[in-house]
Amino acid sequence: MPLVSIITPSFNQALYLEQTIQSVLAQDSPSLEYIIVDGGSTDGSLDIIRKHANQLAWWVSEPDSGQADALNKGLQRASGEVVAWLNSDDLYLPGAVSAAVQALEANPAAGMVFGDAVTIDEKGTELNPLVFGNWGLQELMRFRIICQPAVFMRRAALEEAGYPDPAYHFLLDHLLWIQIARRSPVCHVAACWAAARHHPAAKNVRQAAGFGQEAFRILQWMQA
Repeated sequence: MPLVSIITPSFNQALYLEQTIQSVLAQDSPSLEYIIVDGGSTDGSLDIIRKHANQLAWWVSEPDSGQADALNKGLQRASGEVVAWLNSDDLYLPGAVSAAVQALEANPAAGMVFGDAVTIDEKGTELNPLVFGNWGLQELMRFRIICQPAVFMRRAALEEAGYPDPAYHFLLDHLLWIQIARRSPVCHVAACWAAARHHPAAKNVRQAAGFGQEAFRILQWMQA
C-alpha cells in the first residue's frame, strides 16, 4: 500500500483538535504519516499536539501567513505518494484513508479522488449529508463545490498542478481541484469519508463574504 501523508493545519482550535487527531490515528491504513502545522496557538493546542508527538512524522508551531502557508510547509515535508489535508475542526470517518487508496489504485489515471461527507455541529451531532456526483473539470468550473476533507490527491498530480495558492484564503482548495482536473481525471466515490464541522468560529460561517470575492477572482482567472 502506498504511503499516505495527512497534513493538519491548525491555529487555536483546541476545542476540536483532539478529535481531529484521533480520527487520523484511528485509520486502518498501515502506511500513514501524519504532520501537524500549528500557527503559534495559545489556547492549549500545543499540549494536545505534544501528547501525540510520538505518533507524528513531524510537527511545528510557529507564526504563519495563513492556511495555504501552513499547508505548504506540511506538503513540502510530506513524503507520501498520496496526500491530503484535514483541518483541525474536521474528522475522517473510519476506513476513509484505505478506501481512498483503493479508489486511486482502481483508477490509475485519476489525479485525485473524493468521497461524500456529512456536516456536524460543534458537539459532533450530524447535520446534513453532503452527496456529490461524478463531477469533473466542467462541474468544478461551474462551482460545484466538493468537501475538502473528503479529497485525496496523488502527490504527482499535486506537484504538477502546484501547491495551494497563498493569495487565496477561502477557495484555495477549489482552485487546486480545478488545477488538478485540468491535467488529469478526478474520481468520485459514493461513500461517506469525512465530517466537516460547522461552528460559529469556522471561516465558512464567520467570513462568508470572502468566498464570494474569491469566486469572482477564480472566474476572472478561468476567463483569462
